[in-house]
Amino acid sequence: MGIEALREARWLDSGRVRAYAVIVGVAAAALLVAAYVEATGPTGSDFLAFWGAGRVSAGGDPASAYDLAVQQRVQTATGSLGWFAFVNPPPFLFAATPLGVLPYPLAWPVWVALTFAAWAWASVRAFPRLWPLVLVYPGALIAATHAQTGLLTGALLVFAATQLDRRPLASGAAIGALVIKPHLALLLPFWLAAGRRWRVFVAAGASAAGLVLASWAVFGTRTMLAYPDSWQASAALMEVTRADFFLRMASLYSQVRLIAGEPAAMIAGAALALATVGFALLAWRRFAGDAPGSAAAVLAAAALAPPYLFNYDLPFLIVPTLWLVREGLAEGFRPYEKLGLVLLYFAPFASRALALPLGANLMPLASAALLALVWSRGNPSGR
Repeated sequence: MGIEALREARWLDSGRVRAYAVIVGVAAAALLVAAYVEATGPTGSDFLAFWGAGRVSAGGDPASAYDLAVQQRVQTATGSLGWFAFVNPPPFLFAATPLGVLPYPLAWPVWVALTFAAWAWASVRAFPRLWPLVLVYPGALIAATHAQTGLLTGALLVFAATQLDRRPLASGAAIGALVIKPHLALLLPFWLAAGRRWRVFVAAGASAAGLVLASWAVFGTRTMLAYPDSWQASAALMEVTRADFFLRMASLYSQVRLIAGEPAAMIAGAALALATVGFALLAWRRFAGDAPGSAAAVLAAAALAPPYLFNYDLPFLIVPTLWLVREGLAEGFRPYEKLGLVLLYFAPFASRALALPLGANLMPLASAALLALVWSRGNPSGR
């Protein structure tokens, strides 16, 4: 393959993209089956934490969702040798409790199917012509194999970012629902304020407060008081020194911590977070008030902002990735841009798969490259 073929990538036409999507879809189905077999066997899965919390909540004792001894007993009763602390805030119990009614081997695929469907619906709605690329997006497929929260939070972020002007109150409600994993919404208040989207801003605050109050009313004061106990589990998790744990993380903080220790990691992470706040504040000006371009930029930056981030948290990167594809189709692709987008499209999965062999998770570099590409498409003087 010559330089010209890489530079323009004319061979990557719509027909080949559809064919490659089918191949990726078949491979993804096999990976999902393997993940399910592992999750329901002795190895277990992160999903055990959600199911265990839902099990005790459905049984009438939601406060036990945060009791480590109870969770160990409930989760290992499935035959798993491992178990996982439930660390999500009480509003997440609204999602977990119905799952707890189901047997664990059924709850796992139900959770994956429902959250994938929600994410796919929001993403296809945003990019209807690019639906094959949505359905086999590696960032969503890795989230599905982990049965974690990434597809649910991704659905909320994609919907909020792409329906901002059409459905401002619903968009704000979706942002508020991210109270279940608030660090993913770190940049959104700055972005909304800079864009003067006050209806969305207020709706987000009302949604978050409403969910907290509703969970208090439904699950009780004991549950609200038990939740801070989970902070100790989270703190203990971050105190581990095993390299494989930090290699599974997709933040700059985690990679710097591996190389230079915690103080340097905290400084680097804080500096990067402040820089991403700057991008969020300037995004509206950079894209001359254009909501889709500004949203693409802020979601690309959102993958760099928090110190605690895993590759399965990244289905929301479908927005900046496919926004760039749509812009390229409309205005023409720049040299090597098609090839770069292929690499970035597969980055959430590839960087996770290569992290242990390489001794580094390259996802922060990929997220930075994605933000740079989106930013370079901005036109402050008008679109």
